[in-house]
Amino acid sequence: MLNKFGLITLGVLSTLFFSQKAISQTSSSVYSALGVGEFNYSGLTHNQSMGGLGISYGTGWHANVVNPATTTRNTIFNFQTAFNYKRIDVNNGTENSPVDGGGLSYLALSLPIKSGKFTTGLGLGQVSSVNYRLNVISDVNNSDLIANNYLEGSGGISETYLNFGWRVYKNFSIGAQASYLFGSTIRTNQLLILDQDAKEVGRGSEYFERLSVSDVAYKVGLHYQMKTSEKSNLHFGAIYQKYGEVNGIAFAKLAAIGEASDVETDGDLIANDVKGSIYIPDRYGFGMTFEKINKFALGLEGQLQDFTQFKNFFGEDLDLQQVKKIGLGFQFVPDYLSFDSRLLRSTYRVGLEWKQTPYYFNQTQINDLGINFGTSIPVNQLSLVNFGISVGRRGTVANGLIRENYVNFSFGLSLNDNSWFYKRVFE
Repeated sequence: MLNKFGLITLGVLSTLFFSQKAISQTSSSVYSALGVGEFNYSGLTHNQSMGGLGISYGTGWHANVVNPATTTRNTIFNFQTAFNYKRIDVNNGTENSPVDGGGLSYLALSLPIKSGKFTTGLGLGQVSSVNYRLNVISDVNNSDLIANNYLEGSGGISETYLNFGWRVYKNFSIGAQASYLFGSTIRTNQLLILDQDAKEVGRGSEYFERLSVSDVAYKVGLHYQMKTSEKSNLHFGAIYQKYGEVNGIAFAKLAAIGEASDVETDGDLIANDVKGSIYIPDRYGFGMTFEKINKFALGLEGQLQDFTQFKNFFGEDLDLQQVKKIGLGFQFVPDYLSFDSRLLRSTYRVGLEWKQTPYYFNQTQINDLGINFGTSIPVNQLSLVNFGISVGRRGTVANGLIRENYVNFSFGLSLNDNSWFYKRVFE
C-alpha cells in the first residue's frame, strides 16, 4: 500500500499529466502577435504581487520557480496552483475595445529530500502566450480599393520542469532546472479587398500557420545569504536560462478563406509539417533583497533577454528589441505569532514592475509599467490562500500605435504539509 507521501506524489503527477492541455493563455495582448508571444517573467502569484521578485528571495511557504537555488528554503512539502483572469482595454486613439482571457496559470510542487540541504521540485507552467484579434484596414497602393485584414492568433509555449536546489555551504546554494517545452501556436490572416462601397472585389484569401514546438531548455541559479544582524539578512541571487534553437514542426498554407488549414484543399502549400527550429535568446537575471526575519522583505531585481537575436521558423529576425525588466517588491507580516487573527498572520505584498518589451514600431519603443498587490492568508497552520492583482499600461497611442490598459487577477493555493517527517509513534 502506498504511504502518504506516495499518494500525494501520485496525485500531483496525475494532475500534471492530465493538465498539460489545460494550461490557458494568460495574455490577450495585441502585441503577442509578434515573435513567440508574451513571455512570463514574473513567476507565481506571490512573485507577481512583488513585481516578479524571486531571483534573490524565496520562502518556505511557497514553491520557488524563478530561481531553482532558492528551493533550499522549502523545508516542507508544498503544492501550489493558481488561476488567473486578465482584462485589457485596447485604445488606438479613436476607439476603445475590451478583450479578456484567463484560465489555469500553473501547477508547482516542491519537496525537501534533506530538509534545508537538498530540495527537488516539478511543475507545469507557461513560457509564452499568444492570444490576439486584430482588424487592420489600409489603402491599396495606386487604386481606390481597400485592404481589410483580419488577424488572429492563439496558443503559446508551455513547459513541464524538474528542478533541484542544493545548499553547498552554510549560506550558499546552487540550483538547476530542466524543462520540456511543448505547445502550438496558430495564426491566421484573412484578407478581403473592398471597393469604395465596401463590396468585395475578387475572392478573399487566408494565410494559415501552425507551429508546434517540442524541445528542452535549462536554467541554473545561485543564491547567497549574508547575515547582517541576528534578525536580518541580505540575499543575492542570479539566474541564467538557456533556450537557443528550439525544435518544432510547421504547417503553412495560403488558400481561400476557410480552406487554408486543410492540406487537401486547393491553395499554395508553403510548409507541410516541415521540421525546423526557432531561435529564442537566453535569459539572465540578477537581484538583491533585504529581509528582516518574520517581519518584512524589500528587493530589487532585473532581467535581460536580447530578442534582437530571435529568429522565427522561416529564419526571419522580425526586428525585435532587447527585453529589460526591473522589479521592485515589498512584503510585510504584521504579527506572524498572532494566534487570534488570521489577518495579522497574513503576508501583504506590493510591487512595481517596468519592462522594455521587444516590440518597436514607428520609431517607438513599447514599454510596460504596472503596479502589483497581493496577500497570502493562512487557512491552517501551514497552508495559504494567495491573491494577486496587477494594474498597468503597455504601449502608447502616439505615432498610430495601440495603448493597452490592463488588470490581471490571480487566485491560488499553497498546500503545505510536514507530517511525514515525523516517525509514527502508534500504528
